[in-house]
Amino acid sequence: MRKAQADMTLAAHGRGRLKTAVLRLPDFYGPDGEASLLHGTFAAALTGKRAMMIGPIDRPHEFVFTPDVGPVVTRLLATPAAFARSWNLAGAGVTTQRDVAARVFAEVGRAPKLLPIGRPGLRLFGLFDPVTKGLVEMHYLLTDPVLLDDRALTALIGPLAKTSYEDGIARTLGALKSRIA
Repeated sequence: MRKAQADMTLAAHGRGRLKTAVLRLPDFYGPDGEASLLHGTFAAALTGKRAMMIGPIDRPHEFVFTPDVGPVVTRLLATPAAFARSWNLAGAGVTTQRDVAARVFAEVGRAPKLLPIGRPGLRLFGLFDPVTKGLVEMHYLLTDPVLLDDRALTALIGPLAKTSYEDGIARTLGALKSRIA
C-alpha cells in the first residue's frame, strides 16, 4: 500500500499537476510521538511499569527524532531537483529496540522491564484493537530489518542534522514527564 501511495504521488508530478517528492523515514520517536513504536517504552520508564514492545526487539533498527524531520522537509521543498523522486532519511544510527529501551530506562534511573510481544500476541490483541491489528501486517519490518541509506539526500541538500539517541531520549523524557508521570 505504501509503495502504491508513493507511485501515485510521483505519477501526479509526472502529469504536471503537482510538484511531488517522497521522503521515507525509519520509525520515529520524540516529544509529540504518541503514535511512535517507542512511546509506550517512554511512558513505562517514567511510571516504573513494564514496557510492552513489539518484537523481535534485538534486530537492527533505526529511529529518527521527530524534530529533525521538519528541517529536512523544508530543505527538500526549497530544492527543485528534489521533486519527482523518492528520498531516504536514515536515523541517528543503527541500534535495536532493546538498546533504546535500556537507554530510556537508564535515563530515569530504572532497570528496564520489557515485555516483547511477537506476531501471535499481536494477532490476539488485534482482535480487540484495530491499530494493533494493522501492526500484524507491518510486522515484517521488525523481523527483516529495513535500514535506510540517505547518502543521496545528503548529496542533494547537504549535511543532515541528526539528534543522537542520548539527546533525543533525554529531550523526549523531559517533555513527557509532566504529561505522563
